[in-house]
Amino acid sequence: MAASVDTKPFAPFEWLLASRYLRARRKEGFISVTAVVSFLGIMLGVATLIIVMAVMNGFRKDLFAKILGLNGHIVVYKVGAPFEDYLTMAEIVARAQGVKRAIPLIEGQVMVSSPVQALGAAVRGIAENDLKSLPLVADNIRYGTLDGFDQSGGIAVGIRLANMLRLNEGDMITIISPRGAATPFGTAPRSKSYPITAIFELGMAEYDKTMMFLPLEEAQRYFSKVGEVDILEVIISDPEAVDAASTAIRAEAGPTINVTDWRQRNETFFTVLEVERNVMFIILSLIVLVAALNIISGMMMLVKEKGRDIAILRTMGATKGAVMRVFLITGASIGVVGTLAGLVLGVVFCMHIEEIRQFVTWIAGTKVFDPNVYYLTRLPADINPVETGTIVGMALALSVLATLYPSWRASRLDPVEALRYE
Repeated sequence: MAASVDTKPFAPFEWLLASRYLRARRKEGFISVTAVVSFLGIMLGVATLIIVMAVMNGFRKDLFAKILGLNGHIVVYKVGAPFEDYLTMAEIVARAQGVKRAIPLIEGQVMVSSPVQALGAAVRGIAENDLKSLPLVADNIRYGTLDGFDQSGGIAVGIRLANMLRLNEGDMITIISPRGAATPFGTAPRSKSYPITAIFELGMAEYDKTMMFLPLEEAQRYFSKVGEVDILEVIISDPEAVDAASTAIRAEAGPTINVTDWRQRNETFFTVLEVERNVMFIILSLIVLVAALNIISGMMMLVKEKGRDIAILRTMGATKGAVMRVFLITGASIGVVGTLAGLVLGVVFCMHIEEIRQFVTWIAGTKVFDPNVYYLTRLPADINPVETGTIVGMALALSVLATLYPSWRASRLDPVEALRYE
């Protein structure tokens, strides 16, 4: 046997042998069936993981934007007394560091009715300038206008609520509150009709079918809270800096008020989303792991099949390291190419996910992403570069690790033992 002389790692002949091992025999086709199956497994696993995580990120981001676009980052309320000095308090709160705006609000639960049916809804009393300062509402008026809202004596409603009541702009809508005037026979419900002056579509089904806005002064009269509001909703520059902003507000406003922030009000909801996101990442990572295990089985079969070739290489002077690198390149090539293909597939899929959803809906004849179940009216996808990089890195690492043991086994065969595989 010729003396073994170790060549330069990853020499051209090692790449040449690896590329030949990836090819099938003529009767099997151009590429080995095992290599194709392993490649598809890695590609689909990586693409699936990227797509699902992007959709979950987009779902969280869109919900976050809708919730914080309509609700304040911090809520200020009076402790143990009516909120009568709200204009003065709004000016004081607005001076706190990081605060952009303080919006006085009246909130109430009512029943709304039309000649068709009656439904439950939430009414918010808000001044015109404050309502226009909410881009989520002001930029999504589908019918009517918010101009002159304070003097219109009308009401703005969500588009889904208007559709369910079968009402259009200019139609009258009746709202009924159980907390009306006190009579000798008990509290009488209060009922009043308003013209619809604006119809908005926020893109979140829950808001579009339950939310309505009244001018602040009209809401004060309707709910018998003249000169009062329920809360101040505070908009801050950085929603993540609510702790510092809350401290600054308390320092400015004094001990007569209390505050809560968006994290406390939606803690359960966002915690569930975060847990679901982490669990889905772990579960879907198993797909990539299974694909990597498929590479191991394919490489073990290849080592067994190429036993005579290993014997010839070792007889001609190839070292154990050279043999190991040949099979390492063979297996890793499948994983690397499959991972990159999965990355491209996942990114392209996410870029056109809404079109794909509509196509699947058309083919299946059913709603694939029902807004009444998932809150949002469109399927979102937000690719996080760091997370995507982690997925790609994990897939590459698993692909390389999966080839180590078969490559090591191939390098440990001596010429005599290798011939036993034939």
